Amino acid sequence: MTVRRDFQESARCRSDLVIGREDVCAAARAQLASGGSVLLHGPAGIGKSTILRALAEEYASRAHIVLRCSATESESHLPFLALADLLGLVLDDVCPRLPAAQRTALESALTGRGESTLQRDGLALRLAVLSALRALAARGPVLIVADDLQWLDPASAELLGFAARRLGGTPVQLLCAVRTEGQDSQEYDRHLRSCPPDTLAVRLGPLSHSRIAELLGHRGHGGLPRSTVREVHRTSGGNPLFALELGRALAESPTPPRPGEPLPVPTSLRALVLSRLDMLSVEARRTLLVASAGARPTPALLHAAGRENAEAECAQAAELGLLATESDAPAVRFAHPLISAALYAEAPAQERRAAHAALSTAASDPIERARHLALATTGADPEVAARLAEAAALARDRGAPSVAAQLGLLAARHTPVDGVPSPEERRLGAAEDAITAGEVDLARDIAREVLKRASVPAERVRAWIIVIDTAGHTMAEVDALFPQALADAGDDPRLLALVHYQLGWRALIVEGDFTAARDAAAHAAELAARSKDRRTELLALAFQAQTETLMGHPEAPRTIKRALREPQDPRVAWHHNGAGSARFRWLVMGDQLAEARATVTGLLREVRRRGSVESEVHFLRGLAETELRAGHCGRALDLARDSLKLARDSGIGETASAMLTSLAEASGGDVDRALTLAREAVEHAEEDGDQMYLSRALGALGYAQLVAGDPAGTVRSLRRVRSLELGLGITDPARGRWQGDLAEALVRIGEPAEAQDVIDSAREHALRLGRESVLAVLDRSEALVRAAQGAGEAALDRLRSAQDRLGKLGYGLEEARAAFALARLRGRRPGPAAYDEATRMFRRCRALPWLRQVDEALTTLDAEPARTVPAALDALDVLDVLAAMERQVAALVMEGATNREIAARLFISVKTVEATLTRVYRKLGIRSRVDIVRLAAGRRAH
Repeated sequence: MTVRRDFQESARCRSDLVIGREDVCAAARAQLASGGSVLLHGPAGIGKSTILRALAEEYASRAHIVLRCSATESESHLPFLALADLLGLVLDDVCPRLPAAQRTALESALTGRGESTLQRDGLALRLAVLSALRALAARGPVLIVADDLQWLDPASAELLGFAARRLGGTPVQLLCAVRTEGQDSQEYDRHLRSCPPDTLAVRLGPLSHSRIAELLGHRGHGGLPRSTVREVHRTSGGNPLFALELGRALAESPTPPRPGEPLPVPTSLRALVLSRLDMLSVEARRTLLVASAGARPTPALLHAAGRENAEAECAQAAELGLLATESDAPAVRFAHPLISAALYAEAPAQERRAAHAALSTAASDPIERARHLALATTGADPEVAARLAEAAALARDRGAPSVAAQLGLLAARHTPVDGVPSPEERRLGAAEDAITAGEVDLARDIAREVLKRASVPAERVRAWIIVIDTAGHTMAEVDALFPQALADAGDDPRLLALVHYQLGWRALIVEGDFTAARDAAAHAAELAARSKDRRTELLALAFQAQTETLMGHPEAPRTIKRALREPQDPRVAWHHNGAGSARFRWLVMGDQLAEARATVTGLLREVRRRGSVESEVHFLRGLAETELRAGHCGRALDLARDSLKLARDSGIGETASAMLTSLAEASGGDVDRALTLAREAVEHAEEDGDQMYLSRALGALGYAQLVAGDPAGTVRSLRRVRSLELGLGITDPARGRWQGDLAEALVRIGEPAEAQDVIDSAREHALRLGRESVLAVLDRSEALVRAAQGAGEAALDRLRSAQDRLGKLGYGLEEARAAFALARLRGRRPGPAAYDEATRMFRRCRALPWLRQVDEALTTLDAEPARTVPAALDALDVLDVLAAMERQVAALVMEGATNREIAARLFISVKTVEATLTRVYRKLGIRSRVDIVRLAAGRRAH
């Protein structure tokens, strides 16, 4: 493909536009930093020039001089042109330092005087280029930047290659780019001859969907619907230049394409990819048009569509590079998705309809036949609409809700105004399918269009609910819609049930009022039961059960049983807001991890079969959480990352997935990444006004800060969680399980009294609800409080008990944390072997951040001299004025312990030790730790 200069990448170098190329840039930087050369290669528009400019700008300051050339196809026949670009500006500087014969040959080649050629002045000219580069390098490093090597004139390429192969040990580096086609293309091999022997060849491949979305946002096209961005990614094949051109065409188009319609392909791209189309016969071109209109074209399908010479015509297209040749695959595949899109866009509307008409009888799949029939038909047609509605139902059953949404919209387009069902009903069904597919912006747009036209209350309320539902956790943004929905519902209990169900979610998300949320859900269930709307009744009961579970309400088990009674609605049974989900949450909070895992695994399997994106994101998080509780940190991290990727691709549940992934990263991955994700989740929850997830996000942040060794940060975050949950009415400590972390952090900063208060408050509710794992974690934390107060043996006993109970309950990571605390509390008496059990457990859990904490503890042991256990200071009356923590610190100082060792022994920070010592000095009227030792020694002498 030839990329015209008028729409190549901007010549302006902006490193912030190097998107999705972190690994490529890292490899190139490492090579350049080591003194080597780099050759970037890949297809047209893939971003080679952008990366080349960014790297050149970054490394230009390190070079004494930068030589540049950028060849073009139209100038590739002119000899020595690239050489003139490289050396023209330094010719006067280097020529005086060259031998006469070399100087004459080089000047003649670069200026055109004397008609120098490689045939006549071959050796002298080659040596002149080599000598010129060596002369420049003698004054400092030289960087040669050459773009589009494929257009380099042969004479310049030969001279550059000759010099490059002989520059060993000379500080001359090459940074080049060359166009190659095909994933496995080795075309760049011949261009390596123009580079030094140690050159690193780096291939640039297509960008991912998320990176294309980021690139479009950078260039001002961030407002495109997610479904459109996915189509841009598919059509562009991940090529950034093609994606940007498609984005520009969409921005300039007065009417965006309807779902199911191809993207508008700008004339520039059509000319680019269809430059060889004129070489095809008219019949071959028609065959390719039929192939571009089909979803999965094969020679057999083309034959059935009336293309009798399909094989020969496809072979002709393959020779021209329009089709990919795959001997072992029957499908007709275009060399690039953009070729198919451009071919279709180029065809007149009448020819397109003819292609679809042929395929409407040739296709074997009923869904495909119905789609082609719709695209071949103009105007309202009840029969076509009915067939499309049937195809949409079939797609829905197959787990293809996105296809169902497209077919539903086509059905609505062909439904007469007075049809039954009405066009608006079919549009609303398509919007609900779009929600299932994760295309929430499409669903919202459809519903708003319906509201402009619909006058039937049932249609209007259904449309309001879709708009509200697509807001997700940003429900505060649609707060003004509820009065309108209630007004349209009138006194119809069925419609009121729909609105009150959403009002329950509003109370929870916007107001953070669990009691109001529970009441609204119960009222919605009652209204739905009265109007015999079983689906809404089941959703309302499941929501009521979820709120009661989180509140620690005694009615929660009974409400879950009501939600699970027959008859069930299959659409609710697997839904992320259904009874199955409520039961899973109850199992997790009740320490039934094996049953919870089986339940959520079954739910995840079903929603994947049905293609429900939001439910898949939700249940991926649920399974990740279960694995995390069980101490399978590696598995939990993989699941959490999958959930976050899907959430970001679909724009659904990003805050919750970031929060859960933060917990998984802090337990089994990268702590810095955990902190970043937790802060992101907190920021989003605050922006959305989502009180429910704000407390969860802060809980994740507090845990990550604890693992990162920032107990003060943990206390700040988790104190906010405590205050929020108190205001929300959440009393079940199994909901966030942050209480033990807060207590531990409070001990570390020297606040054991507050830590005990947190433990006592949480224990009261945990005992009432039977949360055994929570009680064991609280005991682990209380052991640290007791150790800080000087009750060492009691603390050890409590830790042993907590570790044993956590192991029996299946909480592997919490068990390992208890073993770690036990080892640290024992201190130096058993030596480093005390940490063996904790190390083994953390390794079994793949809890890498915690293993690093063990390593740090062992390093501290190795660095500090062994100390004897301090004698009790009870007999030292002079120290009676000190508090328990102050007495412990003073005792360890008396035995010669450093501040760092005291912090490790007492589970507090070095800053807390310093602050405690300041209080000790003030109370005892002394000035330094040496005075403590003297004072204690003097008391013993008496």
